[in-house]
Amino acid sequence: MIKIGDIVSVLDEPITGKVISLNGDEITITSDDGFDMVFMANELVKEQSDNLIVPSYEEIEKNLQEKEVFKKKPKRPLIKPKERNIPPMEVDLHIHKLVKSTKGMANHEMVTLQLDTAKRQLDFAISKRIPRVVFIHGVGQGVLKEELKYLFGRYDNISISDADYKKYGLGAMEIYILQNPKNR
Repeated sequence: MIKIGDIVSVLDEPITGKVISLNGDEITITSDDGFDMVFMANELVKEQSDNLIVPSYEEIEKNLQEKEVFKKKPKRPLIKPKERNIPPMEVDLHIHKLVKSTKGMANHEMVTLQLDTAKRQLDFAISKRIPRVVFIHGVGQGVLKEELKYLFGRYDNISISDADYKKYGLGAMEIYILQNPKNR
């Protein structure tokens, strides 16, 4: 509510002045240049009034310090998990996991099925850019393990190592797929 003595600004003009009289919606102001002007109430905005609250120096200082503390908080960087912390894809090559029954299958057929499964899963992992694959082959006679080493040796851009002994024992190998190989 605008009253006599208020400082006002005109909305669409660069004019500021002091209210000297009110007549309904018509308000007369004395501009900073000393001219008396009449405006409608909806054309004016109150700039300041007599009951302005001025904060003390101590309050201003306190608020500034709080802002400084807020500004100085370091932003936490977005931490992306490293590829080595992503659990590897696991492929269990135990024959009983691949077929319902081995009845009537020769040993050679079983190993061929296991190798085909390993090749298919490794090709899938390469196409989906999965960085690590653990092939669980079991201990046994070591035939499947040697065949897997031969199969994986034909691939470029992979490295072969024993899988985590605590988790898999001696019956597994881990394949690391190099995603961005350097040209040789």
